[in-house]
Amino acid sequence: MIIIPARLKSTRFPNKVLAQIRGIPMIVRTAELAKEIDDVIVACDDSLIAEVCTRYGIRSILTSNTHESGTDRIAECARLLKLTKEEIIINLQGDEPFLEQEVILRLKHLMENEAKSRGEIPFMGSCAKSITSEQANDPNLVKVVLNAKNEAIYFSRSKIPYDRENQIESGAQYLGHLGIYAFSGESLQAFCNLPKSTLESIEKLEQLRALEHSKTIVMAKVESQSFGIDTKEDLERALKMFSK
Repeated sequence: MIIIPARLKSTRFPNKVLAQIRGIPMIVRTAELAKEIDDVIVACDDSLIAEVCTRYGIRSILTSNTHESGTDRIAECARLLKLTKEEIIINLQGDEPFLEQEVILRLKHLMENEAKSRGEIPFMGSCAKSITSEQANDPNLVKVVLNAKNEAIYFSRSKIPYDRENQIESGAQYLGHLGIYAFSGESLQAFCNLPKSTLESIEKLEQLRALEHSKTIVMAKVESQSFGIDTKEDLERALKMFSK
C-alpha cells in the first residue's frame, strides 16, 4: 500500500499539492505514477483535495487537520483502513510528482527482501542517492551515512561525513536522503507513539526519532534526479528539467 499524505496549506507554496503540472494537479500526478506499483490512497486534510482526487479517479480519505507530520497522517489513514501489522506501507510525499517509479519499486522490494532474510519486516526503510560535494553543502538537502549493512547511522542537514583528508574525491561519496519511507503497519504506529527526540528537534528531521530510540532504518541506494517541490520556483525548475 502506498499512502500519500496531502496537506492543503503550505507556508512557502500555498495549496501546492493542487498546483497544475501540464493541466493536472500535482497530487494527482504523484498518485498516478505510484498506482502502477501498488494500491494508492491519498490521506488528505481538506475536502478540496478529496474532491480533486475523486474527479481524477484517485482514492482518498479525509484525516485530521491537526497532524504535525505526514507520518502521523498516514498512521491515521492506516488505522482507518484497518491495515494489518504485516502490511508494507510506503509514505510517498505529495510534492514528489517527478519521482522515478524505479525508486518506489526499489524501496518496496528492499522491505520485502529484508523481511525474508531477517525473518521480520525492518522497522523502517528509505532511499539515498549519490550527491556531489557542492550539493552536500546545501542544508535543505539532507545527508545520510550508512553502516556496512546499508543501515542508516545518522541523518543531518550538515555536511557528513566530515572529509578531513579529502578522501571524497578518491572514491568515497556523499549520500543525499530522499524523503520516501517504508514501514510495516505495526512499525508505523510504533514510530508515531515514540517520544519526540532531542536530535529530531535540533535537526528538524523526523527520522532521527527512530535512530535515537535504537530502531533500524534500512536504506536503498538509488539513482534519481527528482526533488520535492517546496516553492513555485522549485516547480518551474522541475518543469524545465523534466520537460519530456
